[in-house]
Amino acid sequence: MKSLANKVALITGAGSGIGRAAALLLTEHGVKVGVLNRSKENADMVTKEIEQNGNGNRIFSNFGFSAYSASKAGQVAFMKMAALELAGYGIRVNAICPGGITTNIGENTHKRSEVEDVRIPIEFPEGNQPLEHGPGSPEQVAQLLLFLSSDNSNHISGTEIYIDGVESLIRG
Repeated sequence: MKSLANKVALITGAGSGIGRAAALLLTEHGVKVGVLNRSKENADMVTKEIEQNGNGNRIFSNFGFSAYSASKAGQVAFMKMAALELAGYGIRVNAICPGGITTNIGENTHKRSEVEDVRIPIEFPEGNQPLEHGPGSPEQVAQLLLFLSSDNSNHISGTEIYIDGVESLIRG
């Protein structure tokens, strides 16, 4: 893969799970990474890990621009408009849409009682992630991000890319 030096990535949720794996992998390949996370402590830990690997970074925390502050549909719409507006500058923008990935998101997500009151029960077909018969890993998502950051994907922009072991085809 060609060098990714002089590339820049802004990674939401970089303090753990998929974001952490992506930040670490991209910095290994020379990408300048902006670390965004709700928890400054987690962002600091990833920052320290990146620095121990001999790479620099930037940290942003709690300013409302995280994956948890907007709906997924809003993020995709934002990505598409950003891709269109930034294409003339040679900047590519895509959205990675992970399915079941082994992370600690359950520990970081706090359900509110009001949500349970409006919950609509849904029945899904049996089975999950038929490709690997289980959740993916943060490292698999990071590999996709590495590809999208490289010149090997220089004609891909404005696209939502699902990485879910075809789970989205079962669950809709």
